[in-house]
Amino acid sequence: MDYFYILAGLIGLFLGGEALVRGSVGIARRMAIPPLLIGLTVVGFGTSTPELLVSVDAAWRGVPDIALGNIVGSNIANILLIIGLSALVWPIRVMGATLRRDTAVMMAAALVLVPVFAMGQLGRPAGLVLVAGLMAYLVWAYRQPGEVVTDEVGVPAPASALVSTLWIIVGLVALMGGARLLVDGAVNIARGYGISEAFIGLTIVAVGTSLPELATSLIAAFRRQSEIAIGNIVGSNIFNVLGILGLTALIAPIPVTSRFLTFDLPVMIAVSLVLTALLLARPVIGRGVGVAMLAGYVAYIWAAQG
Repeated sequence: MDYFYILAGLIGLFLGGEALVRGSVGIARRMAIPPLLIGLTVVGFGTSTPELLVSVDAAWRGVPDIALGNIVGSNIANILLIIGLSALVWPIRVMGATLRRDTAVMMAAALVLVPVFAMGQLGRPAGLVLVAGLMAYLVWAYRQPGEVVTDEVGVPAPASALVSTLWIIVGLVALMGGARLLVDGAVNIARGYGISEAFIGLTIVAVGTSLPELATSLIAAFRRQSEIAIGNIVGSNIFNVLGILGLTALIAPIPVTSRFLTFDLPVMIAVSLVLTALLLARPVIGRGVGVAMLAGYVAYIWAAQG
């Protein structure tokens, strides 16, 4: 039954994330939000909703390693796994300075976690600082959205505001149910086989909650919409750290075990730095880089078991 819970939870998260993004994009278009800003915020943040519900549910139920592992593991998977696969589908072309700017924000958000994790607990004051940082980023991105480089966001939108709202409601219901089932199954399997909850959170749960990002970025790659494939990941990683960890800490303070400070967070910072360097130094993230990213993810999974 635990494996069934995980499968049902993953399906619920995937379908719920898809429905939520469709509804959110429909509302955003009716509000005349620029397409690139939709990719960085509405799509990127909407696809991170599974991480939010899973981490909050895990923190509430006393499994903080899954709550933290879900976020850190998702950010690592977003860069190494999803961008790697997207680059294999079609080389990613970096256009303009906007994505580079937001990647720098992603890098700064990752570095902020070092002193927070060093304190041994992600408490409500730290959560408030993270959420305030997200609000500041949103205001900044809205006031300086940068150049509009596409007319599409890679996600089909419903025809009316009512239909968009219904998509959002259905998506949230599916996400909440999926999050509960995924956490139930993952915790039971970890305890039954003696696997650490942190490793389960960093791998199975993290990849599971990243399925909406994977679907969105691969669709964008097939359509050769590089700015959406990258913008989705960058926006999602920013929201994961500032929004999800911040909100989770405000709801239920999270103890931080030493492995996150000494191993997993440094890996997340390193891969964020690699992506930032690629966006600054190279006009194209090609298939060779994509293969290297996927190999790096396999190496991380292998090392994380210890």
